[in-house]
Amino acid sequence: MIGRDPTLHQRILSDIEGKIVSGEWPPGHRLPFEVDLAAQYDCSRMTVNKVMTQLAKSGLIERRKKSGSFVTQPQAQSAVLEINDIEAEVRSLNLAYSFALKRSETRKATAADVRLLEVSPGTRVLSMTCVHFAGTRQFCVEERLINLANVPEAETADFASLPPGQWLIRQVPWSTAEHRIRAVSAPADMASMLGISKGTACLVVERRTWSGLGPITQVRFTYPGDTHALVARFTPASQ
Repeated sequence: MIGRDPTLHQRILSDIEGKIVSGEWPPGHRLPFEVDLAAQYDCSRMTVNKVMTQLAKSGLIERRKKSGSFVTQPQAQSAVLEINDIEAEVRSLNLAYSFALKRSETRKATAADVRLLEVSPGTRVLSMTCVHFAGTRQFCVEERLINLANVPEAETADFASLPPGQWLIRQVPWSTAEHRIRAVSAPADMASMLGISKGTACLVVERRTWSGLGPITQVRFTYPGDTHALVARFTPASQ
């Protein structure tokens, strides 16, 4: 038994991590008790305890006295002063990433588009809505406008296989960005896309970027409020 423990330790760890990362065991799921896992894997309870300790240290589970161990609710962090990749945010939580393009439309700029993107009336824009996933759970909704006058190649890009944010970072150098951050209560359509209840508190991050040519894109990310935090690092202003 002792000689097999190191192998069993890694096997149990990999099995549990796999179930958490894949979403099979979602946040809040209670793991089997240590005595039951020991019986399942035919090993000592000490081996299981070491696995659970390692999972807790990595932030994947939370151990509650007298209640058991539970899958934690992942908390993503974005830097306010940076343009982050949603996939990188998800993978930083040790969760599998995927996304779905829900809507894509090329049109002349509406009055709302003109205001959001700072373009002239009639400018052709690409409007898209995507849902990003962490494991099997919705991570955020992306609503994006792209100025086709300055980024014409976006009209033929395959955004069903590559998220628009990643494509823009790779294809279009930007020189200036602006972030606006606010809290909202999810309306019915947004709640449905995020898999949450109507009225749930959400964090909204709106961003506009420019290049030397002018406006490039305007995007609104909506996150469930209990799964995301924004971080800014700064230094004292010069006197």
